[in-house]
Amino acid sequence: MLNDNFVPLYSQKITKHYLSSEMIDQATIDRVIETAEITEVVQDYITLKRRGANFLGLCPFHNEKTPSFTVSPAKGIYKCFGCGKGGNSVSFIMDHEHLSFTDSIRHLAKKYNIEIYEKELSEEDVKQKNERESLLIVSAFAQKYFSDVLAKHPDGNAIGKAYFIERGFTEKIIDTFQLGYSVDKFDEFTKEALKKGYKLENLVKSGLTIESNDKTFDRFSGRVMFPIHSISGSVIGFGGRTLRTDKKVAKYLNSPESEIYHKSKILYGLYFAKKAIVEHDKCYLVEGYTDVISMHQAGIENVVASSGTSLTVEQIRLIKRFTENVTILYDGDPAGIKASLRGIDLILEEGLNVKVLLFPEGDDPDSFSKKVSSLEYIQFIKANEKDFISFKTELLITESATDPIQKARLISDVVSSVALIPDRIARSLYIKECSRLLKVDEQILYYEISRIRKKNGDQSRDSRLQHGETPTQSAIDQSNKNKILYDHQTCEYEIIRLMLNYGNEKLTFEDNENNISVATYIINQLKEDELSLDNEQYKIIFDEIVTLIENTGVFSEKPFINHPNPQISTIAVNMLTEIYQLSTIWIKRETLIQPEIKKLTEIVPETIIAYKNSHLVHELKQIEQKLSETTDNEEIDNLMRDYTKLKEIHKTISITLGNRIIT
Repeated sequence: MLNDNFVPLYSQKITKHYLSSEMIDQATIDRVIETAEITEVVQDYITLKRRGANFLGLCPFHNEKTPSFTVSPAKGIYKCFGCGKGGNSVSFIMDHEHLSFTDSIRHLAKKYNIEIYEKELSEEDVKQKNERESLLIVSAFAQKYFSDVLAKHPDGNAIGKAYFIERGFTEKIIDTFQLGYSVDKFDEFTKEALKKGYKLENLVKSGLTIESNDKTFDRFSGRVMFPIHSISGSVIGFGGRTLRTDKKVAKYLNSPESEIYHKSKILYGLYFAKKAIVEHDKCYLVEGYTDVISMHQAGIENVVASSGTSLTVEQIRLIKRFTENVTILYDGDPAGIKASLRGIDLILEEGLNVKVLLFPEGDDPDSFSKKVSSLEYIQFIKANEKDFISFKTELLITESATDPIQKARLISDVVSSVALIPDRIARSLYIKECSRLLKVDEQILYYEISRIRKKNGDQSRDSRLQHGETPTQSAIDQSNKNKILYDHQTCEYEIIRLMLNYGNEKLTFEDNENNISVATYIINQLKEDELSLDNEQYKIIFDEIVTLIENTGVFSEKPFINHPNPQISTIAVNMLTEIYQLSTIWIKRETLIQPEIKKLTEIVPETIIAYKNSHLVHELKQIEQKLSETTDNEEIDNLMRDYTKLKEIHKTISITLGNRIIT
């Protein structure tokens, strides 16, 4: 058994790289993780009932009638087999309360009355922390300044507030979104900020002030101001709209990139919308600031904007933290819609359910809110939103009705979008609908989608395995139970899965009186042939298991469940909570009656042999490539000798593995 001090010491040794930006003392983090008992944490939010060694309840992350949310006190983890959410006490708070790692630690520390100690910061930490804090302070000052100008300055009232009132914004909504105005003077804001003691350096870094040729001037002069908030509510940037009619002046101007503001990772209005998004399990995506504000005022609060930028993967994943259902609202401009279709494919690829709503010609989310009541607005959305694939098909089909070549392009375009959908059932339903709309045989669509997915299959599979996701049962079924899944990525996946699940289990061999643990056996086998895992995350886990065993002599999964690198933690939880504890390497024709743990003496060595074989196959292919490129007889002779030796080893491995198909 591990001593009580082991996990903190080990954690501190291996994790300081990942926590370099955190300000909480590492010992405090370790104490919180050790103290926060998973069952106690989860029971603050849902009712759990004991089922054997575990607890079962209704998942708090998705609607379900039959409990599929399992909590394992022994392992200190939770897993929902319905929606796939899983993790430890800290990740539960992160997911449920939508907090950062640091804030989740603080939340749990408060629950368990653990005093928070700040860690001693390096010079780089201090510099980065000071810069971020300085920019946040400057931004907070600027927001209050612009809001005060709007409320109290003669120009703010006559120009800025008049504009907002004309847009139909109420005082309440203006206050909620902290709207403001920057007077149309050269450096009014900058002079006031300097007078209040704010450094010019920070004003420039935040983008509020522009410095040129030893002169300074306000970036946003003469504009109404829309503060941009972080997910926690801090002001991190601004959008400014000019009220001039001069077409040479940019209509909207945003803060430049800074230490606190990265526009590709921010969604305008998310701070105000996140609670409603979770409540309705739906996010409306619009284009601009006023669209968001108008819909809020109309009573539709689960709405965010990409603020005129092309939708990014980071923004999509931000939405996915709160819901998997997105409806994109368009203003009815066909050209604009077509230009954004490719971006929407990114949403499909991330596994979200996408719908599209087209407003009547001449209307957008802002103008439409002025014409109807809140109830009518909501009813209009529900009645007119369409799933994206059907919408895209109908939009493009009008252009290709009489042109076979254009229709072929349309089919290819639609099929490429359907192929991105990760869920097999959803993909199948879309194929049926597209077949009906396009008047194309389903089998043709299936063939095209299969071809596209097969082409991208290696990348998709590698991505799933990298996150520790279990290979699907259908993939096992398709192997006809007589092939062995010997591809390199699957072998690496299995090695780490076996180590995490059975690291301390003993293997007993007839020719070896001394039992050896699974983890030690695997480590010795890989070291023997100087093999190293290629998958970056798996290699981290493997190397840390080696360090763990060298330091303590035994294996524990806890450092990986509680790993500060969220990718490592996710992999560990997924691998430790598989529904089917059946090796995807060790697949026989016969039904496997005994549980996997009873077959480890066979499964583990076979997995290692399969992994070594995957390296061998790679070497053979490299030699074949060299043979096809060289004309030098001596080099050909040397390559052929190496090739023959490797082929003999390959043949031996085939016999060892039962003459199955090896690729």
